[in-house]
Amino acid sequence: MEEPHNTQMQRLLTIMARLRDPDGGCPWDLEQTFATIAPYTIEEACEVSEAIDQDDMAALRDELGDLLLQVVFHARIAKEAQTFAFEDVVQAIADKMVRRHPHVFGEAAARDAVAVKQSWEEIKATERNTINGGLKQSSLDGVAQALPALLRASKLQKRAASVGFDWPNAAAVLDKVDEELDEVKTEVLALEQDPDRLAHAEEEIGSS
Repeated sequence: MEEPHNTQMQRLLTIMARLRDPDGGCPWDLEQTFATIAPYTIEEACEVSEAIDQDDMAALRDELGDLLLQVVFHARIAKEAQTFAFEDVVQAIADKMVRRHPHVFGEAAARDAVAVKQSWEEIKATERNTINGGLKQSSLDGVAQALPALLRASKLQKRAASVGFDWPNAAAVLDKVDEELDEVKTEVLALEQDPDRLAHAEEEIGSS
């Protein structure tokens, strides 16, 4: 059952290697770097999401293929740089899935999806600390800067909520907004009443 999948995957890897071959490969593909194809990777991921939103299975199949090509492209560039290869990418994600599902591949128990999610986040936090040499990290570390603004804000809020920085309801959030706005107003008024302080603040902003 798996052999046809493996054969098609190898075919795709072979195609990408041919496209990147200095001897007769594609001039455009040969010019690409991680940085130049990163925008295409983001674009393809967004198109996958759009196909899902539209419940268009034919488009989803095609867009997933385009996204897979991006993975293969990045992996090929890395292989040429002798940093890692596609096989390393596959091994890393397979190992991660086993490690983060101890209730499936180990002895841990999972009551429900909520418990699984909590376990997943705890394992991720342990992994981040291990990568960081055991040094304590901010709970906000690891949230990609390249995420769309609203999605990044949502992920940052979820991280903050996981360490208790959250509010029980919308009214409490509005109270906090009012509190922060009052602080801004106080600072603005103080700056207007003290020209020297305002000039100093502008100088500090300009030099930062």
